[in-house]
Amino acid sequence: MNFSYSEKVVELQERVNAFMEEYVYPNEKVYEEQLNQQETRWSAVPPIMEELKQKAKDQGLWNLFLPESEYGAGLTNTEYAPLCEIMGRSLIGPEVFNCNAPDTGNMEVLVRYGTEEQKERWLKPLLAGEIRSCFSMTEPDVASSDATNIEASITRDGNEFVINGRKWWSSGAGDPRCKIAIVMGKTNPDAPKHEQQAMILVPFDTPGVKIERVLPVFGYDHAPHGHAEITYENVRVPAENILWGEGKGFAIAQGRLGPGRIHHCMRLIGAAERALKEMCERVSGRVAFGKPLSSQGVVQEWIAESRIEIEQARLLTLKAAYMMDTVGNKEAKAEIAMIKVVAPSMALKVIDRAIQAFGGAGVSDDMTLAAQWANARTLRIADGPDEVHKAQVAKLELRKYRN
Repeated sequence: MNFSYSEKVVELQERVNAFMEEYVYPNEKVYEEQLNQQETRWSAVPPIMEELKQKAKDQGLWNLFLPESEYGAGLTNTEYAPLCEIMGRSLIGPEVFNCNAPDTGNMEVLVRYGTEEQKERWLKPLLAGEIRSCFSMTEPDVASSDATNIEASITRDGNEFVINGRKWWSSGAGDPRCKIAIVMGKTNPDAPKHEQQAMILVPFDTPGVKIERVLPVFGYDHAPHGHAEITYENVRVPAENILWGEGKGFAIAQGRLGPGRIHHCMRLIGAAERALKEMCERVSGRVAFGKPLSSQGVVQEWIAESRIEIEQARLLTLKAAYMMDTVGNKEAKAEIAMIKVVAPSMALKVIDRAIQAFGGAGVSDDMTLAAQWANARTLRIADGPDEVHKAQVAKLELRKYRN
């Protein structure tokens, strides 16, 4: 495995870094201020976001996540990793480059499984950053870490499908630009376990789609993006809105979540890098008990442990990306599962140390640390909880020793 970056990737790193320094970091506060000046935090998108998106598009820093050169930059997962990491240093960063979840995963689903008509209607405006989308899988009444538990129904009725069910944590559904949902449900409860489900495209203005509430995360509403609880009551959509076909929902989910999981890990490494940088700057200039905090042995231990843990997580993430590129997502499933456990845990520890170094400032909104910590903590659950991924790793490991 060779993780050295090509000239193309090094150039993109420099350009994305420069863009973040010049435009993104200085406008994090502007974004929040504009959000709070609106009638409600859900009524519109802060104008600065659209300005930043246009600048990124003008500079060719757009849709870098898609490996297909027809739609994206033609980067492999390994090449995209350092760029995604840089974007992840800011909570508003990924959207600026149109590399934000859940749209990235939904775009990949449309690229892989969408019909030409579906791509024309939904993929193109998503690629252009003109609309947003949500992924509606998780349900409050079942353990959704096991996707075969999903109970929402997708029933054929002539040339239409009728959707009934209650979903929550449908990220992106609160956004006024959210126009389409990919909904997972059961089309045939009597089919084999992994062939009962389907995914279907549901335009958000379809009668019967109702956002019940937007769920906060540790007190953060993540407006205007949001994470919604949605009811689908007798929602009718054309039969051609089905993705790939009936019974293919579980397979699509597995294909979608692989890249989604590794992107989360890449962004978490970026968040940890920023936290370590801010911690080092803080302790170098802060004096307590007559000497800089950086001279305290315990603080030096925080810094050393943070650097070690970041490097370990990055190397394992790059290995997973390399395997996805060379042998495919299915063969890389152990590595994907491992990084999904390692990266959030690592980021939480590094960010927590930085919060401790900043004291009261660390838990306030003056810094991004508290919000980044809350985001990292959710990722021990989102896209599969740690325990599910550990069970997967254990099963794959034990399989090596069976006669």
